[in-house]
Amino acid sequence: MRIVVDHNLCEGNGRCVEAAPGIFELRDDDRSYVLEERPPASLRGKVELAARLCPRQAIRVLDE
Repeated sequence: MRIVVDHNLCEGNGRCVEAAPGIFELRDDDRSYVLEERPPASLRGKVELAARLCPRQAIRVLDE
């Protein structure tokens, strides 16, 4: 799996950081960034939760 954040949509709500700390972080520009683009499969549940919680649907989880 690979995680992608669309910075044109991201508003920096931080819900992804709450759902999956260590995978996402908010930076000074109030946007979410992926710290681990290809996390282990064991974290898939947290990553998918983060994507669902994003109010702007800025997070995509791609199967590769």
